[in-house]
Amino acid sequence: MKKTALICGSYAFDNIMVFRDHFKNHILPDKVHMLNVSFLVPTMRKEFGGCAGNITYSLHLLGANSVPMATVGSDFTPYLAWMEKHHMNTSYIKILKDQYTGQAFITTDMSDNQITAFHPGAMDQSHQNKVSDASAIDIGIGIISPDGRVGMIEHAAQFKQLSIPFIFDPGQGMPMFSGEELLDFIEQATYIALNDYESQMLQVKTGLDLLSIATKVKALIITKGSEGSEIYTENQLINIAPVKADSAQDPTGCGDAYRAGLLYGLMHDMDWKTIGQLAGLLGAIKVSHLGTQNHQFNMADIEKRYQDSYGESLF
Repeated sequence: MKKTALICGSYAFDNIMVFRDHFKNHILPDKVHMLNVSFLVPTMRKEFGGCAGNITYSLHLLGANSVPMATVGSDFTPYLAWMEKHHMNTSYIKILKDQYTGQAFITTDMSDNQITAFHPGAMDQSHQNKVSDASAIDIGIGIISPDGRVGMIEHAAQFKQLSIPFIFDPGQGMPMFSGEELLDFIEQATYIALNDYESQMLQVKTGLDLLSIATKVKALIITKGSEGSEIYTENQLINIAPVKADSAQDPTGCGDAYRAGLLYGLMHDMDWKTIGQLAGLLGAIKVSHLGTQNHQFNMADIEKRYQDSYGESLF
C-alpha cells in the first residue's frame, strides 16, 4: 500500500505528574460517593502530546509518509516550531485564534494507573477539517483517534464515502458516544484498535462480544500492556508476545506508538503477526522514555531490536 497515512485526532499539551504511591491506598471504596482526594506530585513536566501528534511522531521516525489533521489553539506556536524542526507535515493543522490547544493533566501512580483531566479546547472544532481537504495527497489509509465528537463522526463517514480504509481508535473518547453511534463506527471502520479496558466498554455499550465485533472488520486489535496484544482477524486469534522494555518510565503515549506500528505495517502490506510485533516493539521503546515524543530510533535500530526480541527479521 505505502502511500500516505492521514492521522485524524488531537494535538495537546500534556502536563504529566507522577504520584509516588498507589491511588488505591488513598481512595476509600465506601467513600467514592463523596470523593475528596489530593495527590502530592513533587514534579511536573509539560510535553507535546495528543493522539494525532504522538502517532505522527512515531510514524515520522519510521520514515513513513504521514499527514496529521487537527484543530489547535492560539497557544500552539511552540508545538508548531517542534513539528517544523522535525520536518513533519503541518498543512492540515488548523489554528483557531479564539481557542486553547487541548490540555491534558495526567497523574500516574506507581502501578501505572492514570487519572487524567482533559480540556479539549480547539479539538472540539475538529469537524472544521474535512478528509477531502487532503485530496491533493495520495491517502492510502487513515486513522480516527480521540478527537472532537462531531469531528470523529464526520471523519468516519468521510473516509467511508471516499473508500479510504481506516482504523477506528476511540480511546478515551469512547464515553462521548452512545451504543448506536459506536455501532455506526464499527460498520464503517476497516480496523478497530482498543486497549483491554476499552474493549470491555465497547462490548457493554454495543451489546456485541469481541467475536461479533471482529466479524465486522478486517482486524480487531486489543492491547494488554505488559501482557502483549491480541489480533482477531479472518476467524483467528493471533497472540502477540510482549517485548521487554529497557525500563518502565512512563506509559503515557504507548498506545499511540503501538498504533503507529499498526499503520506502518498496513502501509507496507505486512502480515498481522509481524504488524503486531512491530507495534508492540514501538510501545516498549516508548515506555522507556518520559513523555510521548522523546523517544528516538531509526529503521536500523528497529530491525535490530525486532530481531533481538522475536528471533526473526522484520523484512
